[in-house]
Amino acid sequence: MDLRKLKTLIDLVSESNVTELEITEAEGKVRIVKGGAVAQAQIIPVAAQAPVVAAPAAVAAAPAAAEAPAAPAGAAITAPMVGTFYRSPSPGADAFVEVGSQVKEGQTVCIIEAMKILNEIEADRSGTIKQILIDNGQAVEYGQPLFIIE
Repeated sequence: MDLRKLKTLIDLVSESNVTELEITEAEGKVRIVKGGAVAQAQIIPVAAQAPVVAAPAAVAAAPAAAEAPAAPAGAAITAPMVGTFYRSPSPGADAFVEVGSQVKEGQTVCIIEAMKILNEIEADRSGTIKQILIDNGQAVEYGQPLFIIE
């Protein structure tokens, strides 16, 4: 997708009441999510099977490599927006998924609250939840891994 078309789409989302726009074309998939006053764009090549993970804006210095945990195997389900992560639909309710849960593509795995709106986050592939990386009620950043799925 050319940059002029992408800029036009970002401007369109920024100036409208639309909070999220996703377009799939032969060259790739574009997802634009409005967060605050500025829209953010994520471009994912169609051929790629692993999700694009954006690093948080501020990253603390990592501890020595010997202390760093090994990267988990599998693909990450990432946060599509900034907000507060919730594992269940309401306080006291069962969590959407647990470690070992089988999920199907499109199945709700959590909720992210952003600007007083509860956004259901869906699995982008089918598989088994191997790891839950975020605690209930924790703030999450755009692109932050939430779950590891195999």
